[in-house]
Amino acid sequence: MRILVVEDDRRLAELLRRGLGAEGFVVELAHDGWRGLHLAAEGAYDVIVLDVMLPGLNGYHVCARLREAGVWTPVLMLTAKDGEYDEAEGLDTGADDYVTKPFSYVALVARLRALVRRGGPERPSTLRVGDLRVDPATRTCRRGTTELSLTAREFAVLEYLARRGGEVVTKHEVLANVWDEAFEGDVNIVEVYVSALRRKIDAPFGRHSIHTVRGAGYRLAAEDTRP
Repeated sequence: MRILVVEDDRRLAELLRRGLGAEGFVVELAHDGWRGLHLAAEGAYDVIVLDVMLPGLNGYHVCARLREAGVWTPVLMLTAKDGEYDEAEGLDTGADDYVTKPFSYVALVARLRALVRRGGPERPSTLRVGDLRVDPATRTCRRGTTELSLTAREFAVLEYLARRGGEVVTKHEVLANVWDEAFEGDVNIVEVYVSALRRKIDAPFGRHSIHTVRGAGYRLAAEDTRP
């Protein structure tokens, strides 16, 4: 899942990027309102964490402009201000949730997952490819009735493949959507995670659902048996 964090406190923003990254989220950062508005309007995010007190353009105005432009990505307002009128203003401008600093990190992650679960109608709450079920909100995966144990990164790779179910995706597309912009390693790291996924979601069940398309990339399909 992709998250945009718009927060001018760079230390807090970096802590959120690292923490949410460890949970399997792909996090992009913006440190002022105008940059946040541009990224939110142009990028495909599952949820936006939006600070209220931002340089350039405050969070209320960012949220209002996104809604006016028809961008309905779920927004969680994050602010040091506390009071029912502040909360009401945030919700009135189109925010979906509101958290006051200091906040519980565990609660923040739970709220973000809840927002993803309630997200736009074009994204189903559970991704299905054959009898494979991937639930981005609860970070769970099942093959039939069997729950599978995946690392955060394995889950993120599988989720992206499932969102593009039946389509061929390149290694660079996987990197861009699962690793953050700071990644400078070998593109072949994708092969490592695809191999790990095959061992977990296919091999024990005699399946062959992650196909390698030579010279192009990978495709997650509903095929259930090995040739």
